[in-house]
Amino acid sequence: MEPMMTGAEHESTIASDEEDVPVHYLDHAATTPLRPEAAEAMARVTQGDLWANPSGGHLMARRARRAADDARDELAELFGARPSEIVFTSGGTEADNLAVYGTVGHGGPREGQAVLCSAIEHPAVRQPTRDLGGVEVAVDGRGRVDLDVLEATLSAATRAGTTVGLVSVILVNNEVGTIATLNAVADVVRRHAPEAILHTDAVQAHQWLDVAVSAARADLISVGAHKFGGPKGIGLLVVRDGLHLSPRAVGGGQERDRRAGTLNVAGVLGMAAAARATANHRDEDLVRIAALRDRLADGLSAAIPGLIETGVAAATADQRAATMSDRSSKVAGNCHVCLPGVETEALLYLLERAGIMATAASSCASGAQEPSYVVEALGQPREVALGALRLTLGAASTDADVDAALVAVPAAVERLKLFS
Repeated sequence: MEPMMTGAEHESTIASDEEDVPVHYLDHAATTPLRPEAAEAMARVTQGDLWANPSGGHLMARRARRAADDARDELAELFGARPSEIVFTSGGTEADNLAVYGTVGHGGPREGQAVLCSAIEHPAVRQPTRDLGGVEVAVDGRGRVDLDVLEATLSAATRAGTTVGLVSVILVNNEVGTIATLNAVADVVRRHAPEAILHTDAVQAHQWLDVAVSAARADLISVGAHKFGGPKGIGLLVVRDGLHLSPRAVGGGQERDRRAGTLNVAGVLGMAAAARATANHRDEDLVRIAALRDRLADGLSAAIPGLIETGVAAATADQRAATMSDRSSKVAGNCHVCLPGVETEALLYLLERAGIMATAASSCASGAQEPSYVVEALGQPREVALGALRLTLGAASTDADVDAALVAVPAAVERLKLFS
């Protein structure tokens, strides 16, 4: 399969004091370009005759509903669910929120019961867990849940007479790309808290994994369309049959009384088309993208002294000297590094000027840059985590993107160190 059209191929440029430079998009974990298949499917609504409200009773409404039902069937097959188990949402964040608040939050079937999540969850899970007084479970240097800690935490809850209502573990981390050992997590949960609901945030997973297999033992699965070439503003939550969920959006009976609101038919059709196209091309894309990522990571490691590749080895004292060759625990498109002593905000500015679109995967609080809690959870000290840089590839990535990054990133780091 030929890579999708990139910004560089469309001759997109950004203004520079010196000259216009081509754009190289290395931020696919943030969002992805819309797949042509998704655009074509959505045009059936935006330019066709499927724009009626699917909750209505007349002919046009029934046509829209049938199209949405067909897409629901397609998505159910791709994500290992029954059509009745698909709850459409506005995206991954809402799906994650619904999974937590809808089960152990106010009015939920497990209201008041304990909630556990990994220490590297997306904020859409982490914040609700904290709001409900939940516990974060430690991960190892690669970002995988420490099963001994999980077991000890569940055992302690049992001894204290505390019922664990929900355990949430992200399937693919959005920052460092770690793939969870979800089957092993499920084994521990079923052994020590057999009644607990197991949720996984699979928003970052579909491009890289067969979620129907990888998340087969999860009770709740969150998905967001724009991470795999679908439109923004649409996602879904798989809710296994028999599991009650308290709705957060009320005022209508849509989605079997689990999420009120007029169905976004265009979004649903676009998501289904993008999901199918992604699955059809996944195997060949994985080989090509992994080769690009390895060339990028190896090249940066060779060119930048002191660089730490994140999530590929346990965080030990001699990590800086490690070869960092084992990336089996990460998805193919993720290149996450830490650059100790480098101010990430300044680095991103220089990279943007060079046409490289990337992110630090960190936030700003009270005007001061804060380190990534994900990187710190992997065992890295604050000063290392402050230098985090995430470069992520996808179906649209090309050799030219990697070539440009291999020139721009070392040059920017060298320039910053000269003035530090």
